[in-house]
Amino acid sequence: MPKWVLVALAAILPAFVGSARAETAIVAGGCFWCVEADFEKVKGVSGVVSGYTGGTLQNPTYRNHAGHYEAVEITFDPKVIAYGDLIALFLRSVDVLDAGGQFCDRGDAYRTAIFVQDAAQRKAAEAAVAEAEAVLGRKIVTPVLDAKRFWIAEDYHQDYYKGTDIVLTRAGPKSQANAYKFYRKACGRDARVRELWGARAFPR
Repeated sequence: MPKWVLVALAAILPAFVGSARAETAIVAGGCFWCVEADFEKVKGVSGVVSGYTGGTLQNPTYRNHAGHYEAVEITFDPKVIAYGDLIALFLRSVDVLDAGGQFCDRGDAYRTAIFVQDAAQRKAAEAAVAEAEAVLGRKIVTPVLDAKRFWIAEDYHQDYYKGTDIVLTRAGPKSQANAYKFYRKACGRDARVRELWGARAFPR
């Protein structure tokens, strides 16, 4: 069963079992593989899907998503983790001072952003940004934007960090999982986040 179907079911099923309805958060943090890998480990998160959003191009693809951000849609249980707490974690997982992309991925598609779906999410996101600015003592460039349609990325991008297919990298053939680890380290993502956030960096 495709991953997007499982995530859609995760958002629907709670209504049938009497628990709080699942909610979604949409964020852009550079390479969507990395954001997906980080947030699938968070307690209360039932699924993360990689995709494209923020632009006007219909049916974007990896080869052509001009105007869109690489982003993820996070499905979560608000009884376990609040939307604002997710956004606080997100801000501590990226370089919120970099407006030109993230780490070794440069350009508009790799900028950071928080896409809010209603007034309550906007209030919580803006509060999380203000709190993070107070912690850093610096102006954060990650904008809070109104959500647009989220387009799910191709199947091969979903759970890329877990993949077993062999791919060619600059360090030779590797499984997707090992290629992902090589890419993440080579890009300096975690090193920069730790440099910026110290003990507050996510993931820890």
